[in-house]
Amino acid sequence: MKDLKKYSNKMKAAFILLIVMLIILLGNFNTLRNSKNVNDNINAIYKDRLVVAHYIFQYSKELHFIKAEAEKLNLNDTIKKREINHTLDIIHNIDDLYAKTVLTNKEKKHFDMFLQSCKEINKQVENKNWNEIANSSAKALKTLESLSQIQIEEGKAKLAAANAMYSKNNSLGQLQIALLIILGGITFYLLIKKIKKTIKIPEPPSLN
Repeated sequence: MKDLKKYSNKMKAAFILLIVMLIILLGNFNTLRNSKNVNDNINAIYKDRLVVAHYIFQYSKELHFIKAEAEKLNLNDTIKKREINHTLDIIHNIDDLYAKTVLTNKEKKHFDMFLQSCKEINKQVENKNWNEIANSSAKALKTLESLSQIQIEEGKAKLAAANAMYSKNNSLGQLQIALLIILGGITFYLLIKKIKKTIKIPEPPSLN
């Protein structure tokens, strides 16, 4: 009876270890899957920021053109107005693409400031206020510089956070795997030991 109880306790211990192993295994897969998803998502945001950087470059190029056109003294008002309006149409087309990207609150605030400067240029073109158009263009370019710097800083910060989280989850996953191997070894040892004790080798017959 005592041996049976001892055998039962060891079997219970073995089953408990197996359950713990299963929990660790499931936790490991979940951790690795989540870390990969987080890493992919944040890297996707960073890539999206690279797209935004391209839009900022296009904005800058068109605004420099508007500023240069407004400052030309030997160009008549009709041609200036036509050229600037055409450039503003290009800028407005970029607006729709830019608005679809991932923007933080800080970035959105600066983008709204930029849009406001473009609206001012629109109004000033109708009144042929070339000096004001040049000033508004310079203001919009300055806002773009700030927006570009924010993009770079926040992109780097998010990428660093993603890599740190990814490394942490990988370390945790490796620790879980190590625990899994240790528990598996203990369980295997207990089961084998019990099987050896259960199977009794018959003694040879006595010659007496």
